[in-house]
Amino acid sequence: MLLLVYPKQTVSALAFCLLCAAGYVLAASNAPGQPKRAVKVNAFELVGNSIASGQQVFLGTEDKVYIIDKAENNPTQINGHPAWAAEWSASSKQTRPMDVITNTFCAGGSVLGNGTWLNVGGNQAVTYGGATAASQLGGAPYNDLDGGQSMLNPCDSGDCNWFLVAPMTTRRWYPTLTTLQDGSIIIVGGCTFGDYVNSAGQSNPTYEFFPSRGPPILSPIIQNTLPVNLYPLIWVLPSGKLFIQSGWKTVLLDMDKNIETPLQDMPDAVRVYPASAGNTMLPLTPDNNYTASIMFCGGSNISTERWTQKWDIPHWPASTSCVQITPDQSPNYVELDPLPEGRTMGNLILLPDGRVLCLNGAKTGTAGYGNNNFTIGQSYADQPHFTPLMYDPKAPATKRWSLDGFSSTIIPRMYHSTATLLPDGSVFVAGSNPNSDVNTTAPYPTEYRIERFYPSYYNQRRPEPQGLPNQLSYGGSYFNVSLTLADLFGNVDSIQTAKVIVMRTGFSTHTMNMGMRSVQLQSSFTGNSDGSAVLHVNQLPPNAAIMPPGPALLFVVVNGVPSIGIQVMCGSGKIENQSTLPVQNLPTSGINSQKTGQQQVSGTSFLSHSAKNWLVFMMKYVGAVSAILFL
Repeated sequence: MLLLVYPKQTVSALAFCLLCAAGYVLAASNAPGQPKRAVKVNAFELVGNSIASGQQVFLGTEDKVYIIDKAENNPTQINGHPAWAAEWSASSKQTRPMDVITNTFCAGGSVLGNGTWLNVGGNQAVTYGGATAASQLGGAPYNDLDGGQSMLNPCDSGDCNWFLVAPMTTRRWYPTLTTLQDGSIIIVGGCTFGDYVNSAGQSNPTYEFFPSRGPPILSPIIQNTLPVNLYPLIWVLPSGKLFIQSGWKTVLLDMDKNIETPLQDMPDAVRVYPASAGNTMLPLTPDNNYTASIMFCGGSNISTERWTQKWDIPHWPASTSCVQITPDQSPNYVELDPLPEGRTMGNLILLPDGRVLCLNGAKTGTAGYGNNNFTIGQSYADQPHFTPLMYDPKAPATKRWSLDGFSSTIIPRMYHSTATLLPDGSVFVAGSNPNSDVNTTAPYPTEYRIERFYPSYYNQRRPEPQGLPNQLSYGGSYFNVSLTLADLFGNVDSIQTAKVIVMRTGFSTHTMNMGMRSVQLQSSFTGNSDGSAVLHVNQLPPNAAIMPPGPALLFVVVNGVPSIGIQVMCGSGKIENQSTLPVQNLPTSGINSQKTGQQQVSGTSFLSHSAKNWLVFMMKYVGAVSAILFL
């Protein structure tokens, strides 16, 4: 490398061009590297200011998280009014204010199959303290418009902005969105003007699609689960049907025929807002034949008639119940290991190693706020949870939850708090604002501090896979991913643990991550005699309902340690019926005979492999720069 730095040294033109070409090819190979080490794992770190309190967040690019708040008196101004949206950079920890225009209070969101994010609904235009504004078309002090439909194409250039699209067919506050198998979005439920819970006079018990397929369609389950039918919990299943849970009821919706098939009533507790249980679809894998199981933890066991604001809500104990349902196979819920303590508003975040992180929330009360004589400030919840916990679906029953080794945050994260996975495997945590307007002196204040939580694997040496694609089809030819001996932790046998995981991190708000899911790709392996190995990896299964089209993260996990995720496009990158291709058969797995002394590598030998990886990195860097300067 010094030959390129010191002019007295010479190198033949041919060798120079070969080095440039090699570096250019390696630089284009899409191989992830190593993250900056965390001070401590299983712990939180403060990483910036959100500008707008993080009521809604989503990962838009490998570097950018987008933050959305309600219209309120945030101190940062943009275009003559408070900013209630922002863009945070994971690499710089800096935040840029954004103008989202309409009042996005309690909106929903998801990503279209072309990568554009959609934010739907919200509250009417308001003034100080959340009071209704004189005009719904803008004006002092916030210049916010009635909540509508906004769109964003994420970027890393710092100049992308929200823009308005056609007005909604009907007003929706607290709607739920998810991406469908053609890359369109279904929008379910909500109300017209909002309250702690819904009521017949303002309920919107319908669903519709974006792009539009016609007028809204009546949903019996939403119609019949008043007053707790806001933010219904919905998931697209591999069967193509939509799972809907609202109030105490559960159905499967055939969206083509508009037929709802009842499933078992939800046991133990209400899970939807404002009971606000954590919920997630567990990973879809070859071992479970890509069969969806949906998990619910916590919430509140409050009877239908008691959902009012006339009693001491903040001191009602949250539920410890966890249940699971596999709706394409059975209509019944099954009990899981309960939470160690009751929890409302606890986010469940899928990690690339297959575990589920639970963080945020409270031990008592529910989501929501008000001006009653029993509130804590304005909060309807109390006794925040400061310590996260981990759920391992593969652990033996009764031993799946763990608190061991976790450090606590100092920040109460309750109503209007959020969390989302980042490409480096850490978790972005923001928000908490059980107040009608900005209040930094309340018992549970408006929160602007951003944290990252670093799981146990974070500081381990990460795999640096070569050969990752930037787009995945539904079926088709397999691709090969190369791993060095260092990537395999000095033992080629570790290739037997390797998995390739596709993850959508979802749209986080009100304890949901709308559309979040994890899919393991089918793979086989070849271990090489030099201790390296190749993964032969199938494309996505030929069924777009397993992982709907749009952007996602691609990880390679070895010995439970994930590579840094790279962003890939699932499907065609268009809103359309996705083509499916025959699945190519994978080579048979096997490990070739090892050379003497290379079965396991440690100490000096391992350092030599690490040095080799450093040399490859330098070739990438120098070659890429040289290619730009000289080719």
